[in-house]
Amino acid sequence: MAKGDGSALRIGVVGCGSISVAYMRNAPLFSGVRITACADLNPQAAVRRADEYGLRALDVDGLMSDPEIDLVLNLTIPAAHYDVSMQALAAGKHVFTEKPLAVTADLGRALVADADRRGLLIGSAPDTFMGAAGRRARRLMEDGTIGTPVTGTAFMLGRGMEHWHPDPAFYYQPGAGPVLDMGPYYLTMMVNLMGPVRRVQAVATSGQAERLITAPGPKQGTRFAVGTPTTVLSLLQFACGATVTFGASWDVFRHSNHPIELHGTKGSLRLPDPDTFGGVLAVSDGGQDWQETDTAGLLYGAVNWPVMAPDRANYRMLGLADLARALQTGRAPRASGQLALHVLEVMEAILRAGETGVAQYVGGTTAQPAELGEDEARRLLA
Repeated sequence: MAKGDGSALRIGVVGCGSISVAYMRNAPLFSGVRITACADLNPQAAVRRADEYGLRALDVDGLMSDPEIDLVLNLTIPAAHYDVSMQALAAGKHVFTEKPLAVTADLGRALVADADRRGLLIGSAPDTFMGAAGRRARRLMEDGTIGTPVTGTAFMLGRGMEHWHPDPAFYYQPGAGPVLDMGPYYLTMMVNLMGPVRRVQAVATSGQAERLITAPGPKQGTRFAVGTPTTVLSLLQFACGATVTFGASWDVFRHSNHPIELHGTKGSLRLPDPDTFGGVLAVSDGGQDWQETDTAGLLYGAVNWPVMAPDRANYRMLGLADLARALQTGRAPRASGQLALHVLEVMEAILRAGETGVAQYVGGTTAQPAELGEDEARRLLA
C-alpha cells in the first residue's frame, strides 16, 4: 500500500453514478493518484464506466479485498456513505468520500475514530475550497486585507429540485434538505477562511407541505410530501469571534444575494459560488468601490467542464491529490475527515436549533486547514 513510498495511490471507485464522471475525467490531471477499478451495486453501471475510462470493473466486495487498491473513493448515495467507508477502512484502505461524511455526526465521529485507530487517512468532499477562488480568498484573509473578520452573510437560495430532477422526493426527507445537501460547500469555505464554528442559532420552516414534480419523466405531474425544512436561516458564531448569517432555502424563485460576503475591520470580501473552483472575487477597501478579480486565469480556476455546467471550473480530485501528497509527507490532508466531521456537526446543530429554538454549541475540535500555496498547488499537477 502506498504510504509515503512515492508511488501513485491506486484508487478504486465505489459508486458509478453521474458524479463519478468528474473524478474519472479529472484524475489524469493530477500526480500521485491513479483510478484503476470501479464497482457499483448495479454491475452494468460499473462496466459502463470501466469501458469509458479504461478501468477494471469489479463487484464491491471484490474491490474491497483487492490488494491492488490503496484507497476507496466512496461516491455512493449519502445513506450508504458510512457503511461503504467503514467497510473500506476494515479492509485496510484509505478513504475519500463524497459529502457529507455521513448522515449523522455520530456516524461521522465513528468513521474518523476508526481511521485514526487503524492508522489510515480519511478525507471528504468538498475540495472546492482548494480551487482558485478559495485559495485567493484565503491569501487575502491571511494578508489582513479586510482586517479582523466581524460579520458576513452566506446564501444558498433556489427553487429546489423538482423542476429538473425526475424523482426528487429524497431531497426533501430527513437526512437531506438544503442544509445537508448544499451546506458543506458554504460551511467548508467559511471554515477554511475563518476557522471553526462554536455556536449556532436558527429558525426553520417549509414553504410547501407538498411539491409538484414538473421535470420530464414518469413522475411528472405527481406530488410528494415534504418531510424536512426547506428554508433554514441560521446565525453562526465562529471561534475567531465573527458572526455570519447563513440562509439555505429551496423556496426562492429569484434573488440578488451574493453567495458569501465577509466584512472586517478594514474592508469587505465577496466570494463566488463555493460549489465551483473558480469565479469572480471582489474586495472593497474601507468602503471603496468593489475591485473584482476573475480567477479564471489562476490555477484550478479556468472553466473546464463541458458536461451539464459549461460555465464551471470543476477540478474534483484535487482533494484526493492533496491526500496522496499528505501520505507521502506525513502531514494532514486539507479536505480531511476531521474538517468534514466539523461541518457535519455544524449542520446538525443548525437543524437542531431550528427545531428547538435553542442555541446550540458545537463541540469537538478541528483545525483550520493549512493554506494551499500556489507552488504546492502546482506540484499536485501531473
